[in-house]
Amino acid sequence: MSGDSQKTFYLETFGCQMNVHDSEKVIGTLMQEGYRQVETVEQADLILYNTCSIRDKAEQKVFHRLADFKKLQAKGKKFGVLGCVAQQEGEKIFERAPHVSLVCGSASYTNLPQMLMKLEGKSAVQNLESRKPEAGSPLVRITGLDDRQTDKCFETEYTARTNPHRGYITIIEGCDKFCAYCVVPFTRGKERSRTSDSVLVEARQMADLGYTDIQLLGQNVNSYKDPAGKKSFAELLAAVGEVLGIRRVRFTTSHPRDFGRDIVEAIDAVPTLCDHVHLPVQSGSTRVLDAMQRLYTREQYLERITWMKAAKREISITTDVIVGFPGETEADFEQTLSLLDDVGYDGVFTFKYSARPNTPALGLEDAISEEEKSRRLELLMTKQKEIQLRNYLKYIGTISEVMVEAHNVSKGQWVGRTSQNKTLNFTNTIGITPQIGSYAQVLVTRSFPNSLAGEQVV
Repeated sequence: MSGDSQKTFYLETFGCQMNVHDSEKVIGTLMQEGYRQVETVEQADLILYNTCSIRDKAEQKVFHRLADFKKLQAKGKKFGVLGCVAQQEGEKIFERAPHVSLVCGSASYTNLPQMLMKLEGKSAVQNLESRKPEAGSPLVRITGLDDRQTDKCFETEYTARTNPHRGYITIIEGCDKFCAYCVVPFTRGKERSRTSDSVLVEARQMADLGYTDIQLLGQNVNSYKDPAGKKSFAELLAAVGEVLGIRRVRFTTSHPRDFGRDIVEAIDAVPTLCDHVHLPVQSGSTRVLDAMQRLYTREQYLERITWMKAAKREISITTDVIVGFPGETEADFEQTLSLLDDVGYDGVFTFKYSARPNTPALGLEDAISEEEKSRRLELLMTKQKEIQLRNYLKYIGTISEVMVEAHNVSKGQWVGRTSQNKTLNFTNTIGITPQIGSYAQVLVTRSFPNSLAGEQVV
C-alpha cells in the first residue's frame, strides 16, 4: 500500500438496508483509520465487498466480481470480503478467490481497526486469525468470524452517512427465529439489542445534524428488547418520533410473531411515525408457514392486518412472499393468491425459493421445478399489479406531503416519497424550486401500478 496519508479504499455493497448501513459504519471506521474513499477500484489500495447471501444469485455475483478484479492483484491492491457471505463461507473464500486477504463477518466489524493494522503489517493482533498462504497468494490472510453467540453490536460514532437528510439507526442485530429457508441467523448471529438510551442519543445527534427522516433497522426490528429494560419497541418508536427536528420515523423489517397492537397504537398517537408497515408473510398457507417455521398461522397474521386496518390513520401495508417452497401444493399457492385479495397490499416483494447453506430446509426435497416456480411467480405478480392499480387510483385528487429525493431533469419532474413510502413524482408549478431533502405538498393527478404523479401546490 501507499503511504498512510494516501491510503485509499473502494467499497461495494450488496443486499439489504442493514448492509447499506453497515457499510456506512465501515466507511466511517476506515476513514477514522486514515483511509480515503475513492470512486473506482483502479484508484483504490484496498477493495472491499460487503456481501449478501439471502439469495444464491447475490452470492454468486460476489464471486464473479472477485474473479473480474483478480487481474488488479498484480498492481499491489488488496481485497476483502465482508458481511454475510464472509461469515457463511469463511476461509473457503480464500480457496475460491486466492487473491483475497481479508474475510470479516458482520459480527466482527468492531475488530476492523485491528484487522486493518494487521493487513498493513503494523502489529500482531490478538484474537484475529492470520496465516501465510501458499506461494502466489497474498502475503497475509486475516479472518474475523464471530460465532452466533456474540453479544456485541456494531456501534461507532464515525458513521459516514451517505444521505444528508434520511438516515438509518440499527437498534437490533441478529435473528433467533430460524425460519427454515433463511441463512440470516447463521450469518448475523443471535438477536442482540442496543439500549434505548443509546438509540435516542444517536437520534438526537442526527436531528442536530439536520436529519429529518430516520429509519430504525433490524433483521426483526420489532423483536427489540431493551437491555436496560426501559422501553418496549413501541415505546422506543414513539420516543424517537418525539425527538425535536424529526419529521418521519420508519422501521423495517417486522416479524409477525412479535408484531403487537401497541405498535399500531403508537402510529396512531405519534404523527411523525410513518403510516407504513412492512410485514413479511412469505405464504398464505398455514401448512406451508408451519413448514417454513414462521411461528404463526394465516389467521394470526390476518389478525395483525385487522389491527392496522382499524387504525385511525390509513396504514399502507407491504410484504414479502416466497413461491415454490418445498412441498407447496397448488392449493397452498392458491391460498397465497387469496391472501393478496384479503389484505390488498400496496406492494409485494416476490421471490422464488432457493436452497441456502446451513438452513433447515436444505434437507427437504425441492421437487418443484424452476418452470413451475416461475409460473407461480408470474401469476402472483400479475395479481398484485391489478391490486396496486386499484389501490393507487384512490389517491387521485388528494394532497400528500412528500420528502423531495431527486430531480429527474429529462422528465422535468421532482421525485418525492410520501409518509406511506409511495413514490410520488411531481412537477413544480408554483415557481419555487424544491430543494432535495425539503418537504412539499403535492396534488395527486395520476396513478400507476408502482407510483403516483402530481403537481406541487405548496
